[in-house]
Amino acid sequence: MSIEQTAFQIILHSGNARSSLIEAMQYAREGNFEEAEECFELAKKELTEAHHSQTGLIQEEARGQKAEVSILLVHAQDHLMNTITVRELTQEIIYLHKKIEKKN
Repeated sequence: MSIEQTAFQIILHSGNARSSLIEAMQYAREGNFEEAEECFELAKKELTEAHHSQTGLIQEEARGQKAEVSILLVHAQDHLMNTITVRELTQEIIYLHKKIEKKN
Protein backbone atom coordinates (compact mmCIF):
# COMPACT_ATOMS: atom_id res chain seq x y z
CA MET A 1 0.00 0.00 0.00
CA SER A 2 1.32 3.44 -0.89
CA ILE A 3 1.88 6.17 1.67
CA GLU A 4 -1.04 8.10 0.20
CA GLN A 5 -3.35 5.09 0.48
CA THR A 6 -2.24 4.55 4.06
CA ALA A 7 -2.88 8.21 4.87
CA PHE A 8 -6.37 7.91 3.40
CA GLN A 9 -6.99 4.78 5.48
CA ILE A 10 -6.01 6.68 8.63
CA ILE A 11 -8.29 9.57 7.68
CA LEU A 12 -11.16 7.24 6.81
CA HIS A 13 -11.06 5.20 9.99
CA SER A 14 -10.37 8.08 12.34
CA GLY A 15 -13.15 10.08 10.68
CA ASN A 16 -15.57 7.17 11.12
CA ALA A 17 -14.51 6.92 14.75
CA ARG A 18 -15.02 10.63 15.35
CA SER A 19 -18.53 10.46 13.87
CA SER A 20 -19.39 7.52 16.15
CA LEU A 21 -18.04 9.38 19.16
CA ILE A 22 -20.14 12.46 18.41
CA GLU A 23 -23.15 10.17 18.07
CA ALA A 24 -22.27 8.50 21.39
CA MET A 25 -22.26 11.87 23.16
CA GLN A 26 -25.63 12.73 21.66
CA TYR A 27 -27.09 9.44 22.89
CA ALA A 28 -25.61 10.01 26.34
CA ARG A 29 -27.18 13.48 26.47
CA GLU A 30 -30.56 11.83 25.77
CA GLY A 31 -29.94 9.23 28.50
CA ASN A 32 -29.69 6.38 25.98
CA PHE A 33 -26.55 4.82 27.43
CA GLU A 34 -26.82 1.47 25.66
CA GLU A 35 -26.69 3.20 22.27
CA ALA A 36 -23.93 5.50 23.53
CA GLU A 37 -21.82 2.53 24.56
CA GLU A 38 -22.43 0.79 21.21
CA CYS A 39 -21.26 3.87 19.34
CA PHE A 40 -18.27 4.17 21.63
CA GLU A 41 -17.29 0.54 20.98
CA LEU A 42 -17.64 1.04 17.23
CA ALA A 43 -15.39 4.08 17.48
CA LYS A 44 -12.78 2.04 19.33
CA LYS A 45 -12.76 -0.52 16.51
CA GLU A 46 -12.36 2.19 13.90
CA LEU A 47 -9.53 3.78 15.87
CA THR A 48 -7.82 0.41 16.09
CA GLU A 49 -7.93 0.18 12.29
CA ALA A 50 -6.50 3.68 11.94
CA HIS A 51 -3.80 2.85 14.45
CA HIS A 52 -2.87 -0.31 12.54
CA SER A 53 -2.32 1.78 9.42
CA GLN A 54 -0.18 4.23 11.37
CA THR A 55 1.79 1.38 12.93
CA GLY A 56 2.50 -0.01 9.47
CA LEU A 57 4.17 3.26 8.51
CA ILE A 58 6.20 3.28 11.71
CA GLN A 59 7.33 -0.31 11.17
CA GLU A 60 8.37 0.44 7.59
CA GLU A 61 10.44 3.37 8.78
CA ALA A 62 12.03 1.21 11.48
CA ARG A 63 13.07 -1.17 8.68
CA GLY A 64 14.77 1.71 6.88
CA GLN A 65 11.98 2.58 4.43
CA LYS A 66 11.59 6.26 5.18
CA ALA A 67 8.20 7.75 4.36
CA GLU A 68 8.12 11.05 2.53
CA VAL A 69 6.29 13.46 4.78
CA SER A 70 3.47 15.13 2.88
CA ILE A 71 0.69 17.47 3.91
CA LEU A 72 -1.69 14.52 3.41
CA LEU A 73 0.25 12.39 5.89
CA VAL A 74 0.40 15.28 8.37
CA HIS A 75 -3.36 15.76 7.95
CA ALA A 76 -3.94 12.04 8.57
CA GLN A 77 -1.87 12.11 11.74
CA ASP A 78 -3.67 15.25 12.92
CA HIS A 79 -7.03 13.60 12.24
CA LEU A 80 -6.03 10.53 14.26
CA MET A 81 -4.66 12.43 17.23
CA ASN A 82 -7.71 14.70 17.42
CA THR A 83 -10.01 11.69 17.32
CA ILE A 84 -8.07 10.06 20.15
CA THR A 85 -8.64 13.23 22.19
CA VAL A 86 -12.35 13.18 21.32
CA ARG A 87 -12.49 9.53 22.44
CA GLU A 88 -11.07 10.40 25.85
CA LEU A 89 -13.48 13.31 26.27
CA THR A 90 -16.44 11.22 25.09
CA GLN A 91 -15.68 8.57 27.67
CA GLU A 92 -15.74 11.21 30.39
CA ILE A 93 -18.91 12.83 29.05
CA ILE A 94 -20.76 9.51 29.00
CA TYR A 95 -19.61 8.86 32.56
CA LEU A 96 -20.79 12.29 33.71
CA HIS A 97 -24.19 11.90 32.07
CA LYS A 98 -24.62 8.53 33.79
CA LYS A 99 -23.65 10.07 37.12
CA ILE A 100 -26.12 12.94 36.68
CA GLU A 101 -28.92 10.57 35.75
CA LYS A 102 -28.28 8.44 38.86
CA LYS A 103 -28.68 11.53 41.05
CA ASN A 104 -32.01 12.39 39.45
